[in-house]
Amino acid sequence: MKRVTGIGGVFFKTENPKKTTAWYEKHLGLNTNPYGATFDWYQEQDSNTKAQTQWTPFKKTSDYFGSSGQDFMINYRVENLEELVKQLREEGVEIVDKIETYDYGKFIHILDGDGNKVQLWEPID
Repeated sequence: MKRVTGIGGVFFKTENPKKTTAWYEKHLGLNTNPYGATFDWYQEQDSNTKAQTQWTPFKKTSDYFGSSGQDFMINYRVENLEELVKQLREEGVEIVDKIETYDYGKFIHILDGDGNKVQLWEPID
């Protein structure tokens, strides 16, 4: 079973997310949206299967990344999140919350070996 199929997003903290988003839009040409910016790509060479990577700045005071004081969080795209979570539990990986389902996919958070909060995402592309 595949575990990670790609990077689903890069999230980081900043004093002013709206100002940071506007800076990246103005100076680096990011096509921004209310969540930051979304980068579309294709899963395989010559593929018609489109995928996305999300870029999102968060307020410096956000606790979305957990209480470890980390300033970045990686979102990994995965296949079959429910089965993966079962395997991770068996392997002793700390699962932070429960799987949440939205119209764009399923999410859960885990802690890596250093205690960093990591987000796993099974997208609905």
